[in-house]
Amino acid sequence: MKDLMGRAIWDYFHNENPEDLQTETSISELDELPVDYLFRDFEEMNKIEQKALKLAHGKVLDIGAGAGSHSLYLQNERNLEVTALDISPKSIEVCQLRGIQKAVAQNMLEFSGETFDTILLLMNGTGIFQSLNVIDIYLKKLYSLLNKNGQILIDSTDILYMFDVDEDGGVLIPANGYYGELDYVVHYKNESEDPIKWLYLDFNTLQNAAVNNGFKIEMILQDEDSYLAKLTKG
Repeated sequence: MKDLMGRAIWDYFHNENPEDLQTETSISELDELPVDYLFRDFEEMNKIEQKALKLAHGKVLDIGAGAGSHSLYLQNERNLEVTALDISPKSIEVCQLRGIQKAVAQNMLEFSGETFDTILLLMNGTGIFQSLNVIDIYLKKLYSLLNKNGQILIDSTDILYMFDVDEDGGVLIPANGYYGELDYVVHYKNESEDPIKWLYLDFNTLQNAAVNNGFKIEMILQDEDSYLAKLTKG
């Protein structure tokens, strides 16, 4: 991993000639991701993020913390004990420099030794699951990290709207595999990350997977095609 996302976050924080990130998927063209968006404050966040941050309580694990904006809000404004976790070493360095007291650069599947009252997976948190083939591995891991009466707050988007519709109103989706399984590529300063698997889930599919792994699930908020869900131990 070249850690291009982390490099962009690092460059922006240190004012080292940052450029916007570019992202693309197997079903979408190149899109600009302004790096300053990753440093937004609570008022600039969307409804789903704000709702999740208001619902967070107790000891919190912020998975995929990025530049640490969610963690900072919870630590500084809500006075919660937060661990920022991200696979990107550069991002975690910036989290630490921004004042997050506990920030860890590690894959969530390898992270252990603690349990939490709230686990956050935001900005399409289901993406980290990669594909339906391995989603059980991730859900079992999350189950092990959650306290008995804890909650997982996770968001995603049903991307069915991105596919063409035929003249009869049917959606033209690939015949093989689940339509939310995409290849995702990040570009920064004329370099490209190797494609990664990224998973967008409709609520019903997430619900089935969650229940199969011992969770109860509740839809907390829906905003157009995106939603926030809460998972608790069944």
